Amino acid sequence: MDKKKIMAFVVWALVICGVVQQVRSDASDHRYKVGDDVPLYANKVGPFHNPSETYRYFDLPFCSSGPRKEKKEALGEVLNGDRLVTAPYKLDFLNDKDSETACKQKLTKEEVAQFRNAVSKDYYFQMYYDDLPIWGFLGKVDKEGKTDPSEYKYYLFKHLHFNVFYNKDRVIEITVQSDPNSVVDLTEDKDVDVEFTYTVKWKETEIPFEKRMEKYSHSSSLPHHLEIHWFSIINSCVTVLLLTGFLATILMRVLKNDFVKYAHDEESADDQEETGWKYIHGDVFRYPKHKSLLAAALGSGSQLFTLTIFIFLLALVGVFYPYNRGALFTALVVIYALTSGIAGYTAASFYCQLEGSNWVRNLLLTGSLFCGPLFLTFCFLNTVAIAYSATAALPFGTIVVIFLIWTLVTAPLLVLGGIAGKNSKAEFQAPCRTTKYPREIPQLPWYRKTLPQMAMAGFLPFSAIYIELYYIFASVWGHRIYTIYSILFIVFIILLIVTAFITVALTYFQLAAEDHEWWWRSFLCGGSTGLFIYGYCLYYYYARSDMSGFMQTSFFFGYMACICYGFFLMLGTIGFRASLFFVRHIYHSIKCE
Repeated sequence: MDKKKIMAFVVWALVICGVVQQVRSDASDHRYKVGDDVPLYANKVGPFHNPSETYRYFDLPFCSSGPRKEKKEALGEVLNGDRLVTAPYKLDFLNDKDSETACKQKLTKEEVAQFRNAVSKDYYFQMYYDDLPIWGFLGKVDKEGKTDPSEYKYYLFKHLHFNVFYNKDRVIEITVQSDPNSVVDLTEDKDVDVEFTYTVKWKETEIPFEKRMEKYSHSSSLPHHLEIHWFSIINSCVTVLLLTGFLATILMRVLKNDFVKYAHDEESADDQEETGWKYIHGDVFRYPKHKSLLAAALGSGSQLFTLTIFIFLLALVGVFYPYNRGALFTALVVIYALTSGIAGYTAASFYCQLEGSNWVRNLLLTGSLFCGPLFLTFCFLNTVAIAYSATAALPFGTIVVIFLIWTLVTAPLLVLGGIAGKNSKAEFQAPCRTTKYPREIPQLPWYRKTLPQMAMAGFLPFSAIYIELYYIFASVWGHRIYTIYSILFIVFIILLIVTAFITVALTYFQLAAEDHEWWWRSFLCGGSTGLFIYGYCLYYYYARSDMSGFMQTSFFFGYMACICYGFFLMLGTIGFRASLFFVRHIYHSIKCE
């Protein structure tokens, strides 16, 4: 079996290396000669404050200088909402241009109104030049000295100034500025003639090609940003050390007293009535209700935990550098598909340990427990994106590719893992025999019920990651860049430790109160941090962001619900595993009848 595990690990490592190589190979490494055509691709436009609501560049009535050619996109780029098409501007290598005409057109009243609506919503554009991103706003609103919105003046920028930096035969950096003095008045509904022009200036730089992406990550690595991140970690560590140390001291002292007391009771009076957690030793390993669902949840949680670890490994080796378009989505899809065997093996193995018989139904439940809600959410949100004609709407071909990956990779590996788990013949390690009839659980105060315990369990881990969450949200649902993956990994490890410890502590107090139904409680308490994160989503949306509109709102709360549900399953698995280890340990340390 050890050889099989080693071989499986080697295969996974090779596959992950393949993913790394594929993701890295997407980066441009072109060398150019003077006058070479370096294509400038227009990607998308959209309201600045609504990152999910993006449209194709030519959905707005921009003119074109020639036939439009769409760039072939990889899977991750399509999932990211990228739709690259040749822009009307030509930036030949080392060719300076001064007020060159890109194209001319006559805007109708309807097109003027379309542009005016875009300018009023702070629309921005994004382009790519040799895989380097550039942005700019489409226009400006003149509100100076005006209180009535009907008096605002709307202007469309018609001149762009490109500054391109090169090192020998390679493009290193590009910036773009709009000329605030070269504008078209869009305030009135009337036909307007527009001539889009641009200027190109080439400048030499000493920055090597290998470091051209560093400027995008510098914004998240500025000293004051790093100070905040390190303050976040130190704050989390101090809080965690104090609270966990406090709990550990109490727990160890109480457990030591319990062991001494129970040992003394065994020596002095065997017929003495037992109390506390030893009293329920005949019930503590009684299999839980809905054991198939619990096994499926543990399988899905184990898979998501493995997926998270692999994503962190790729991030730490530098795969997800800024604007490596679609790299994260490609890695998520591929690694999730390849790790489905872990879900199948864990779920089927645990289900069979609990003497479950219908392992096929358990496997179907495992496969649909996370993918089912994700699929339903995707169907709804993709329909919304199609109604808005947004780039977030996946083309039919991409949906077919994802379905084929699920059918040909995810499902077979899930079944193979399930068969391996069923045939593992592992037995449930219970130090105490379970009695025939369960003891009645005594009446417990309200704060020992499931919901108050979940609130207590989720608060401490959430407080450890609270500060870092803002930067992650600002990156995923905004335009900030997040590249400090080492700090994020430390925060993740702290989250795991705190989740495991707080769940163990609450499990002990539950058993001490002679409540033996700890299985589901430990899972729910461990996963409750996911509910706190979703609560933070409400705070972030209304207090820290300027997002608005039905599409952006539905995308934000829809996909964050899926992410928080994934955290619930993953952290619930961590909490349950820690509690199971703890319960086995304490009951193994005493003499059970």
